[in-house]
Amino acid sequence: MKKQALASLIAISLSPAVFAQDDEVKPFTMEGELGFISTSGNTETTSITAGIVAHQELENWSNDYALEGLYKKETTEDSNGDDVEYTSAQKFFGSAQGNYKLENPDNRLFGFASYEDDRFSNFNYQATVAAGWNQKVLENKRHTLEYSIGPGYSFIETQEDENLDSMIVRASSAYSWKISDTAKFTQTVSTEVGSDNTKSRAETALTATISGNLSMRLSFKLDHNTNVDEDVEKLDTETAVSLVYNFF
Repeated sequence: MKKQALASLIAISLSPAVFAQDDEVKPFTMEGELGFISTSGNTETTSITAGIVAHQELENWSNDYALEGLYKKETTEDSNGDDVEYTSAQKFFGSAQGNYKLENPDNRLFGFASYEDDRFSNFNYQATVAAGWNQKVLENKRHTLEYSIGPGYSFIETQEDENLDSMIVRASSAYSWKISDTAKFTQTVSTEVGSDNTKSRAETALTATISGNLSMRLSFKLDHNTNVDEDVEKLDTETAVSLVYNFF
């Protein structure tokens, strides 16, 4: 199932298209994000978050790509006074969405694929493929808003090696507000409703330019699954302060 999901992700990434002729629109943008937190005392903690987000604007296609990871290591003292080091979080997520523009370029047909490996969740992996309707409902100098909705299929394997594969309906939205020339607010929400599990993700972020291509970002993420074991939390949250570099 992992190979099928990864193959779908690559297929969308390689969708044929031609670069847009409008010089005012950048054909490709990419930014990288890195956050690092280290604490000491009774408990020593090291947390690293990293991610890459890219957007490709072509004549017939509008494509989005995302990669993100989280790693957290903790060191505590046991009853014998010895230091015990262990990993408390390790997560990888990747996604790609290709939007094919119709006669009205604000109306598109989309294809989506994602893969998530969260070592400390209820699942060995979660992967999704979906297709359907995408529409840009708002775009001006300050605000952009678009949504996607359509059927798909979810590939899920639990920690007990149980498969929860099922048909799903996937819906998502992305909103961006350019507060000023140096500050931007973004909000993304997605949900994948299936018969065995409903998976939802959300991210709220505020980004402020420090100098040139370098920015600072404050973000808050939610990750929710409805079908988990009794000893596993349904909701995971992540708050991060990170540096962002705009490559293109």
